[in-house]
Amino acid sequence: MTAAPHRDHGFEEPCAAGLKLYERALREGLLRAEDITEAPCLTGFGLLHPAPDDPTRLEPVAPAAALNRMLRASRGRIADEHRREDRLVEQFEPLIRTAGPRAAGAGAGTPLLRLHTGTGRIDRAITEAMAEAHREVLCIQPHTGLTGPRGEAAHDAAYARDQALLDRGGRIRTLFQHTALHLPTVHAHNERLSGDTEARCLDELTDRLIVMDRTVAFLPADDDGTLALEVRHPALITYFVTTFDRLWRLATPMYPESVRRPTLNGVTPRQRAIARLLVEGHTDTAIAERLGMNVRTARDHIAKLAATLGSESRAQLGFLIARSGILELDGAAR
Repeated sequence: MTAAPHRDHGFEEPCAAGLKLYERALREGLLRAEDITEAPCLTGFGLLHPAPDDPTRLEPVAPAAALNRMLRASRGRIADEHRREDRLVEQFEPLIRTAGPRAAGAGAGTPLLRLHTGTGRIDRAITEAMAEAHREVLCIQPHTGLTGPRGEAAHDAAYARDQALLDRGGRIRTLFQHTALHLPTVHAHNERLSGDTEARCLDELTDRLIVMDRTVAFLPADDDGTLALEVRHPALITYFVTTFDRLWRLATPMYPESVRRPTLNGVTPRQRAIARLLVEGHTDTAIAERLGMNVRTARDHIAKLAATLGSESRAQLGFLIARSGILELDGAAR
């Protein structure tokens, strides 16, 4: 009985026969050339190569080295796809402007939406839109962004965009989560800027949002920040601005002058935010995610809240929160 013919495939989809023989080569050190007739992809993809002292035998390339080479090839192919997409965008953007609203789809009433792929293209799109803005930028920043050298470069680019708008006489309003209150990078960014800029903070925020001159908005289209949606439809822009303004009125001033929220009945503002989520039945993990903190910090706050209210169990804590009236007091303070 002859073996089934080898199916052609790319290196990103290794075949079962090839993986089995490669594993065997790693264990034994060498294979005979005739041993891999059912998986010629092993030499084609450079996973096996002739032994220097015996060309009839094949020795394996280290898995880490092979993987690194394949990943480089994969990244190169992805970069080529992005370059092709960029060329398509450059070719069609003049046509879209020529055709006007109908370029967005079936008719003049179709929302104008654009999907940007990759952090580089997203940054370019935001930078180009910021260069055209001259009145106001509204920004929701639930997360503080990158750290390290890449983060510093991103902060520098954001500072240059923001300062250029302020120099043109525009203003910037930004909403942060309360966890940003103690981050030096956030304060440093605001203090570097010269012009009409304000920042406020809330316990919970929506996903990231940037609205420029109430004509264009950017929002994430995935979870890892590699896709962004550019929106220019007036009805959607109005909705985003209305949402921002309502959150802004609920938020606590943070910059240029900060306002310290009061402790009520021995319970801190952060603990009151946690208490609201506790009585709604959320887990520690869900609470931490919604409030922008790690689970350990959330549990520390829960423990302090329980001690303040005299609770001995999770179930009793929910009852004591409701009876204490701290959530009603929080609403009145706002």
